[in-house]
Amino acid sequence: MNAPRMPPSPVETDPRELGRPLAGWRLRLYTVIFEADTRAGRAFDLFLIGFILASVAVVVLDSVGSVHERHGGWLKVLEWFFTIAFTIEYIARLVCVRHPLRYARSFFGIIDLLAILPAYLAVFVPEMHALIDVRLLRLLRLFRLLRLTAYVSEYGALYRALRASRRKILVFLSFVLLAVMVMGTLMYVVEGPENGFTSIPVGVYWAITTLTTVGFGDVTPKTDLGRFIASLMMLLGWGTLAVPTGIVSAELVGQKSPRETTTRTCQVCLSEGHSPSAKYCSDCGAKLPDYQRDEAPKG
Repeated sequence: MNAPRMPPSPVETDPRELGRPLAGWRLRLYTVIFEADTRAGRAFDLFLIGFILASVAVVVLDSVGSVHERHGGWLKVLEWFFTIAFTIEYIARLVCVRHPLRYARSFFGIIDLLAILPAYLAVFVPEMHALIDVRLLRLLRLFRLLRLTAYVSEYGALYRALRASRRKILVFLSFVLLAVMVMGTLMYVVEGPENGFTSIPVGVYWAITTLTTVGFGDVTPKTDLGRFIASLMMLLGWGTLAVPTGIVSAELVGQKSPRETTTRTCQVCLSEGHSPSAKYCSDCGAKLPDYQRDEAPKG
């Protein structure tokens, strides 16, 4: 039986395995692009976020007919300017890391690729043009830039609660599906085509809109028995809407308070969010850089 793999010691760690360049222009470029703790890195991220917002604004304005007719040419030029700029930035990220494939397969690497891919695909498939707004996902870098670690922790807590309660939610959704199928079929039998319930799918559609308290009113019961069934559906919907909220809330309350988190980045696989006491990366096992706690300025 193989022994469990232990994290490498500082002596055994091969510097060539690290994703951070050791020296030269690649190290300087890496510091600017990936290390938001530096002045240059923070300025680069702020500049990048401004570019992202401006590029999305161009796409949004181009979708307005009157604006497109008057300024469509300029907007097209600006759109390709931003696309080329993001392409150069993506290539620079791949060039400055020592293992570009690891970055390309990382979360932010995939997001960065999706930010430029729709523009090139739109040349062959014009309908893909609207997907350029996916660039807004790159604003997730704000969490690292502004050190919003508390929000990152809360997102993690919500994800864990949803994951822990997924089976209960699936059972609840199964009950809802069964209820709308039964009630929709029953309304088809009670009301019939003469009152708008022309088929069982129409009855199920009515049951869904009634259970969710939307009530478009395009299909309504006309008989007394149908209205009685509709009243039961309304009461059932009013009660069931709170069930998934209660399930997730119970999981959130049951979670322990999260430990202090930080945006420490592994220099090998570029994963973030390691705790201050961590010595090795939880994803790849590489040694983490020493944690530097931010200190308030002394008066």
